[in-house]
Amino acid sequence: WRSGRDSNPRYAFDVYSLSRRAPSTTRPPLRLSLEGGAPNGIGGLSQAVRVCNIASMTKYAFLPLALALGAAAPVPPAPAPAPSEIVAAAPAADWVAIPVSDLLVMELAADAKGKPRRVVIQLMPPPFSQGWIGNIRALAAAHWYDGTSINRVQDNYVVQWGDASEKKALPAGLVTVGESGYLTGSGRGSQDGTLAAPRSSAPLHVPDAYADSVGFVQGWAIGRPALTASLDNMGQAWPIHCYGMIGVGRGLSPDTGTGAELYTVIGHAPRHLDRNIAVVGRVIEGIELLSSLPRGTGPLGFYETPEERVAIQSIRLASELPASAQPHFEYLSTESASFAKYADARANRRDPFFIRPAGGADICNIPVPVRRRKE
Repeated sequence: WRSGRDSNPRYAFDVYSLSRRAPSTTRPPLRLSLEGGAPNGIGGLSQAVRVCNIASMTKYAFLPLALALGAAAPVPPAPAPAPSEIVAAAPAADWVAIPVSDLLVMELAADAKGKPRRVVIQLMPPPFSQGWIGNIRALAAAHWYDGTSINRVQDNYVVQWGDASEKKALPAGLVTVGESGYLTGSGRGSQDGTLAAPRSSAPLHVPDAYADSVGFVQGWAIGRPALTASLDNMGQAWPIHCYGMIGVGRGLSPDTGTGAELYTVIGHAPRHLDRNIAVVGRVIEGIELLSSLPRGTGPLGFYETPEERVAIQSIRLASELPASAQPHFEYLSTESASFAKYADARANRRDPFFIRPAGGADICNIPVPVRRRKE
């Protein structure tokens, strides 16, 4: 029983002798009192034994007391998994292989220590930005990018590459894509004007500063104009400028660029570029080789001398490389249960380091996990 209701309760227990002698019918049981909070586990038993020793009483059993006090102790919950742990535990069935034909391999000139530098880019799948992506495939197949260079590195913004002279002849057959191609759906920006209904299990129905609704389709972050209960009927949609995304450089409107001039985001997501420039892919390996380049000192971060530029030895479709040199990657399906858990963990960090969940996340703070695929 518990005595008192104050913050320093008094606990009392009746203890009976279990000695070999016949129990006494006249001797009352020992009443053991403990103050200052309920004893628990082994600590409570030790305290009780010390009290009995002081009273010169031995051979008393306190097993029921220990069991009762131990049972009352709460079991701490298991720590919530971190996003990386959720990704690591995702089953193989939740991963989607990236076609080798959708990969570009960019070989930069070796660094100052002679170390090779390779960047791998994943092109967006249909129906997004396919006019520009067709041009990029043609440019890579013609080896047009070979001998071009990285010409611009603007801090917290972009790294840009192409022909610094702007005089290199383009291969025949490139198409001109209208500004309507920045949007997909309703016949815009795709080869057939359709967008397969996604089965995204993690649409983000949260406020967004640049779109009425954001979510994921086929492993890519997208925005759209109308907020509905699902992403099944999207209408128009567009890719989003997140870290590592690849865009097409252009001049003033109505120019939309050909794909000969490309850039990647190396800073805070410049979402104001959404629907103003074509997004065609993302860097999936080697982004650190670009983001760590010296910043340009000219306007908008352009290099001012040829010596500052980083030479591009080649850009190839991975499918054109020898089989032994072809990279293989896979991404965590954005329609999987594992991705839904991952997205929630990114929005609400509950792992031990964090004190309180944020209650939401910017779409670009939920990067789609991509990894090398084991062959």
